[in-house]
Amino acid sequence: MTRTYVVTGSASGIGEATANLLREQGHRVIGVDLRNADVEADLSTALGRDSAIAGVLEASDGKIDGIIAAAGISAPKALTVAVNFFGVTALLDGLAETLAKSAAPRIAVVSSMASLQDNSPELVDALLAGDESRALEIGAALEAEGPRVGYLNYPSSKRALSRWVRRESIAPRYAGAGIPVNAVAPGTVVTNMTRDLLATEEGRALADGSVPMPLNGHSDAIVIAELLAWLTSEQNTHVTGQTIYIDGGADATLRGDNIWA
Repeated sequence: MTRTYVVTGSASGIGEATANLLREQGHRVIGVDLRNADVEADLSTALGRDSAIAGVLEASDGKIDGIIAAAGISAPKALTVAVNFFGVTALLDGLAETLAKSAAPRIAVVSSMASLQDNSPELVDALLAGDESRALEIGAALEAEGPRVGYLNYPSSKRALSRWVRRESIAPRYAGAGIPVNAVAPGTVVTNMTRDLLATEEGRALADGSVPMPLNGHSDAIVIAELLAWLTSEQNTHVTGQTIYIDGGADATLRGDNIWA
């Protein structure tokens, strides 16, 4: 059965691989990105998110079966939390009512292994409170301390996103409307964002030191796309609220049994 999907970040990386896979499966895809997309919008701003929502509703004729939020950046800047958290959650909330009209509505977002890394609890709390101005203020203060501290914007955004999925998946807006909501947390994925880093022995050592992947090493974007496609398919009726680590064993290596702590 042909379904209509909205895929953010559709012009590159995991988003592009997912959009291509869904089209190959015969589905209709409405891509959202800064450029080279069906709906071109800047998800880092409230105005851009409103534009994206309006564009998707127009392009879809009010029929959406699945949303896959893959847009994200990893810069050591406050901009990262605007895109990675609010660019996801505001879009989902804005499309939830339309999505709920589908016979099999589904949502999946892209979190990260970085959600397990050191973060700023203060920033995570501001994000989960929906206080964008405060979150950007905290993020800017981290950014001002240089790239090493500024990087905390990234794991903080992904930690908050995974926690948002956990919290909102069982809320009336989503579970009450029959909408599974899940996140995937990739390890190191070979994309344009990581290709230069992984091209050198030093870069690979740096990546593998923080994200060890004993099973099959670094993954291609299509590996993540296939899981996103299943999570948002009609076959997924009961998996919800999960962050699924698709990471070659990195989570198991780093946390062991700590998930039950």
